[in-house]
Amino acid sequence: MDYELAIENTPDAIPGGTGVLLLHPSTGETDRIDTDFLTTDTDHMLIISTRTTAREVEQKLEYYDVDETNATILDTLSIERGYTRRPTDNVRYVSSPDDLSGIVEAAREFLDTHDGKLRVTVDSITEMAYYADEERARGAVADLLALLSEHDAVGLFHLSPEVHEDAVVDDFRELFDGVVELSADGTVESVF
Repeated sequence: MDYELAIENTPDAIPGGTGVLLLHPSTGETDRIDTDFLTTDTDHMLIISTRTTAREVEQKLEYYDVDETNATILDTLSIERGYTRRPTDNVRYVSSPDDLSGIVEAAREFLDTHDGKLRVTVDSITEMAYYADEERARGAVADLLALLSEHDAVGLFHLSPEVHEDAVVDDFRELFDGVVELSADGTVESVF
């Protein structure tokens, strides 16, 4: 199954099972790329957020006119920060961004219980590595990519290269079928 890819300077479509690495400056405006990825040719979407709370994700989806009825949000921050959390059909929680097995298990559950064209975003690998460590984050990313392949889904994974050693960024690059680079001036380039 192919998925349309509505990100400038990328292929028109990618096959199911494809993981895409989004490299961006830490101050880069990734919301446009993220929401374009999620809203095109999608039946259900899972948004794994290690950087913002579910409430902030919901505000982003609303701002960009993303149909939230098809979205499931995995919030990894609210419990750790002591915020009130109200689980709903569309919002799940794990205890913290370093609960990598919980994140992978939540993704597995989402993919097992939804049909059709499925998209997953992870915002971000950088935060996972900050809370856990780079080696454990790489393992979790590899597990998530294996799940995408198993379920014929696609995924977009954020990484801010300026806070990692070049060798670490290269290690992550090797895991992915496609890399999209967003520069500070908003230019997008890609390699697939």
